[in-house]
Amino acid sequence: MNGRHELKHYISVSDYVQLRSRLRVVAKLDKNARSDGGYKIRSLYFDNYSDKAVVEKLAGQSRREKFRLRFYNDDISFIRLEKKAKINHLCYKEKSAILATECQSLIRGDYDCLNIPDNTLFMELYSKIRYQNLRPTTIIDYRREAYVYPAGNVRVTFDSDIRRSNLVSEFLNPNLVTIPAAKAIILEIKYDGFLPDIIRDILHIGWRKRTEFSKYLVARLV
Repeated sequence: MNGRHELKHYISVSDYVQLRSRLRVVAKLDKNARSDGGYKIRSLYFDNYSDKAVVEKLAGQSRREKFRLRFYNDDISFIRLEKKAKINHLCYKEKSAILATECQSLIRGDYDCLNIPDNTLFMELYSKIRYQNLRPTTIIDYRREAYVYPAGNVRVTFDSDIRRSNLVSEFLNPNLVTIPAAKAIILEIKYDGFLPDIIRDILHIGWRKRTEFSKYLVARLV
């Protein structure tokens, strides 16, 4: 599993309008996009009673990880369990499909559905639930607009309308009422070994100050 670079920047609404118009000339819109060009993401994050993931992020630890369940556009027919890790400024992601019924079991506290020896990601979370006391903690919704560019395996996203809920039992409910967590538009640029000059120039990367923005952290601290 190869690590990817990930850059994040706060941008204004006017920035967003200008940048998306430039990107559309050279990059393709993500396949998940709806008619408005974006799509909805819902994630349920795991943490423990000591707020391990929050503490690691605040401390700026060079090695940290988060587990989450995720689905798109309110479609619970395809849900993924994901582990996102950061090691020395590179990001790593593992993912595995998980059934809605298995998600319901996790939310109820029945973790044996993860005890599947052939699934290494399930088994890792199962172990850390037992030994680190990880539990479903926070739901985060947001809108994402994403563009892909083949050279460098570049993915550029604009994330906005970031909302949260602590009612984890309603994770699969599309009508769950969430509350605003951040009034921000976040530009994220993810790429493999290099960032092509055309993307760097379009997004004015050299002019922008990076941020360590974390949707999960913001949702937990508001």
